[in-house]
Amino acid sequence: MSDPAPEPKLHVDSDWKAQAEAEREKLKKIDSERTGKSTGGPEDLPPADFRTIVGMLATQALGGLGAYGDPQTRRVVVDLPAAQFAIDLLGVLDAKTQGNLTAEESKELKGILAELRTRFVQFAQMVAAQAAKGGSGAPSISAEQKPAASTGTASAKSKIIFPS
Repeated sequence: MSDPAPEPKLHVDSDWKAQAEAEREKLKKIDSERTGKSTGGPEDLPPADFRTIVGMLATQALGGLGAYGDPQTRRVVVDLPAAQFAIDLLGVLDAKTQGNLTAEESKELKGILAELRTRFVQFAQMVAAQAAKGGSGAPSISAEQKPAASTGTASAKSKIIFPS
C-alpha cells in the first residue's frame, strides 16, 4: 500500500503576537488619521457644527418614535409629544437658517424633516386607529408594520410602552 501523507506542521514565529499587535496599532493610527479623531477616548466629542445639531435633534425625534428599544425588557418606548417637539425644533431651525445654509445642508435638513414628519404621521394614525377600535391606545406592531415609534401604556401583548 502507500505511506500516509505526512501531517503538515504549523510553524509559528515566537513574536507573532507582537507583530499582530503592531499591525493593530498601525491600523488604528490610519483609521484615526482618516477620521480626524483621536483613539476613541471618552473626551472625544462630535464636532460642534450644524450637522451635529441636526443629528442630535433627529436622534431625539427617532427615540420618541420608538426607534430605540430597551434591550432588557425588549419593549419599545414611544413618546409622540417628545418626538413632535424634536421635529418642531428642527422645523424652527430650518426656518431660522433659511438662506444661511449651504445647498447640501439645506437639502439634508429638509430631507430629514420630511422623513421624520412622515414617520410621525404614520405612527400617530396607527395609534389613533388602535384607539378607535377600543384598544388601549398601545398598538401591537408586527415586524412588517413597525414604524419608528409609539406612545402610551403597554397592553399585555404589546411590546410598546406608551408613557403616561
